[in-house]
Amino acid sequence: MNPEFIGSAHNPSQFPTDQGQEVAFSGRSNSGKSSAINTILARKRLARTSKIPGRTQLVNFFSVGESHRIVDLPGYGYARVSASVQEHWRNLLEAYFKRTSLAGLIVTVDVRRGAKELDRVMLNWANEARVPAAVLLTKADKMSRVAANVQETEATQNLGASVVLFSTRKHQGVEEARDWIWKWLGLG
Repeated sequence: MNPEFIGSAHNPSQFPTDQGQEVAFSGRSNSGKSSAINTILARKRLARTSKIPGRTQLVNFFSVGESHRIVDLPGYGYARVSASVQEHWRNLLEAYFKRTSLAGLIVTVDVRRGAKELDRVMLNWANEARVPAAVLLTKADKMSRVAANVQETEATQNLGASVVLFSTRKHQGVEEARDWIWKWLGLG
């Protein structure tokens, strides 16, 4: 597998054809979506990363094989952008989630902040749509192992999805995330 950037979409008309299978990454702004994609796909700069919340403003598509894609969605919540940009993102996401090729959803949650209401909304949507979902508790290396394990236990009990502690720096949780993604894409 040689992951490649396919393109970005500012409008639903720019999405690739709704065929094959996709796994989307969603989460609050600056929760580590793009970094997780790069780590899981073993490509340092495939998805653009930034310390500035709201850097991912388009829906970005990456090929991971014929008719199989990873999708980096704009973050929600914290980003300092205008109300009109936030409304555009909401409409873009609503259009994206109507795709029949969506085979799985990864929700990234900064372990230090815990799951917020919009994370739960995403997981509830996936459950109602019968799309498998999992949670990556990102930035696990930024807190003690004991505190991170407490967060993992609470998230597992409260979110109704598979949960794993994830660290791009320590490569923690990478294999579990890959296993979910490849299974959902029918590649594993």
